[in-house]
Amino acid sequence: MADSTTEAQKTERSWKQRLFSRAVLIGLLLFVAGIIFAGGFNVALHHTNEMAFCTSCHSMKTNFEEYKETVHYKNASGVRATCADCHVPKPFVPKMIAKVLAYKDVMHELLGTLDTPEKYEAHRWEMANRVWDKMRATDSRECKSCHAFDQMDLSEQGKSGRRKHARAQENGEQCIDCHAGIAHELPDEPEDSKDKSEG
Repeated sequence: MADSTTEAQKTERSWKQRLFSRAVLIGLLLFVAGIIFAGGFNVALHHTNEMAFCTSCHSMKTNFEEYKETVHYKNASGVRATCADCHVPKPFVPKMIAKVLAYKDVMHELLGTLDTPEKYEAHRWEMANRVWDKMRATDSRECKSCHAFDQMDLSEQGKSGRRKHARAQENGEQCIDCHAGIAHELPDEPEDSKDKSEG
């Protein structure tokens, strides 16, 4: 009788050891899979922030050519602000929201909404205002990731810049209120939009 109890205990112990070993193995596999997924996700996310990726769509050629003529593209210091610096938030949650909402850019590329300079110009006012509204809503978060008021040496700025930046900081104005068109040409306001604002 004692031998059969011992045999049963050995079997139970062996079964528990196998179960524990399998649980550890599954845990390790899940851990490794998580690392691979996180790494792959990070690589893909980084790739979608590259200027070459952003400007690979036909509809982005117009604004890319404009951007190449600005101080954000070429300047004395050699510092370049890319598409993602201005259009993709740095904090994770807003970045993920922006990435999900980018589906509309892909959709319009596939639909050919902006595939000619004429179509691009027809939508320029609407697109610019959507970006400007987003910048105002986020307190110019992307602009301020490079251009922070508290880091500006106003004494090094010209008289006009010194006065306007001080006033903007005091009044809580947004960068885009004065710097619309800094990286892309300013759109012409449509006549019907002017009529609404005057009425």
